[in-house]
Amino acid sequence: MDADVRLAPDAMRRMTSFMETSGAALASGVPRQQFGTFSERLLLPLIHFVLLGYLPMPFMRWTKKVGFSAGCGQLFIASADAYHATGGHALIRATLHDGVKLPRLFRRAGFQTDLFDATDLATCRMYHTNAETWRGLGKNATEGLGSPGAILPMTGLLIGGQAMPFVLLACAPLLSSAGVLCAAVASFLSLVPRLTSVWLFRQPLGSALLHPLGVLALLGIQWLALFRQFAGKPSEWKGRKYGVAAVSKAA
Repeated sequence: MDADVRLAPDAMRRMTSFMETSGAALASGVPRQQFGTFSERLLLPLIHFVLLGYLPMPFMRWTKKVGFSAGCGQLFIASADAYHATGGHALIRATLHDGVKLPRLFRRAGFQTDLFDATDLATCRMYHTNAETWRGLGKNATEGLGSPGAILPMTGLLIGGQAMPFVLLACAPLLSSAGVLCAAVASFLSLVPRLTSVWLFRQPLGSALLHPLGVLALLGIQWLALFRQFAGKPSEWKGRKYGVAAVSKAA
């Protein structure tokens, strides 16, 4: 777990019980995120949205294919035997994103990984300023959504499905009645997962209502991180610089 994660008194018992019933060798949960700044409220709830909106959970639990692995680096629980058998963090020491790399490592070794809801198990205040939020999300972007192979399809999916309906709705006077209806329905459907997250994961309502703005800001961070990588600029975090070569090798 990250140093800024705080566990509930019964968290270990409940996570261990989940491991026993799921049969997973590695499991990860997203703690309830605590927010202070505007950027935190706008961007951090998208962790749940991207994870739950674009990962088919039943298939993820049915298959051991690497492409369906996922995790949150803030909180992991693993079987000690499986962890040592895979080599654990020693094999991914160059990565800035063990939330992605550790589940892939386990699946490549033939182990099952899983996800659980950690809303009632743990809390985390990940960042404390707007600038820190942007730098923090950008430091490992090219190992996730901002990777060269993922950024174009994800940009198309997120803009087309999550931002464009609201743009079309704003242009309602230029559309036919059928076009306005389609834009309204698409806008409503894009908000349903966010409004559900407000209820299930105690996320701020304002963040859900600003969903298209948050999506565009997230994509901006991903593209900026990719441009920095192509320009040979290292990622910086908490006074340390991480070379592009090391990150690319870890990917």
